[in-house]
Amino acid sequence: MASVRTRFGDRRLILKHFFFAALLLAGCARLKQCAYQGVNRDQWQQPQKVIAALQIKPGAIVADLGAGGGYFTFKLADAVGREGKIYAVDVDSGMIDLVANEAKQKAAANIEMILARPDDPRLPKTGVDLIFTSNTYHHIENRVAYFAKLKNYLRPGGRVAIIEYDRRSWFVGLLRHYTPSEFIKREMEQAGYLLSQEFNFLDRQSFLIFAAK
Repeated sequence: MASVRTRFGDRRLILKHFFFAALLLAGCARLKQCAYQGVNRDQWQQPQKVIAALQIKPGAIVADLGAGGGYFTFKLADAVGREGKIYAVDVDSGMIDLVANEAKQKAAANIEMILARPDDPRLPKTGVDLIFTSNTYHHIENRVAYFAKLKNYLRPGGRVAIIEYDRRSWFVGLLRHYTPSEFIKREMEQAGYLLSQEFNFLDRQSFLIFAAK
């Protein structure tokens, strides 16, 4: 009986994942936001624990690189407080508009939208204290050159935090939407960074923090 339930549960999970994948391909910003959120994301993403691990100081300037539907954007905005600033960065204008509307509804004045280019996040020259990216690393082309350029946007003592799917998630593995942590470490070293922290509490993602050399 247990094995039957397991198979049934697996089928339901597969159907849910393919449903969200279909939404992502549909092109509508709101549907894509649902797809980006995923199934039961709060349970496996552990956002409160992630934010605590980042040790963000009130008043900090943070870039949410590949903000998507804003899952982490608003949590980061709470962490930096009213005196801080969050740049929600994405190459998808539809997602930028969606997050901007939600920020307006929530009166989140510390969130600013940036429509990026694929090879440049177009952050302000004044720089940021933290560049945070979740489930976006595998989408970036020429990653070594890209992150080498990002050093120009970091303030002294600035950090880059990367959360990325790894091989433990079968579904993203099926879609090849992941990057092994050893690849990230090697590429970031080539881009001119040192690994400063590594967290292991996420069950399907690596969580790495880097500092510029």
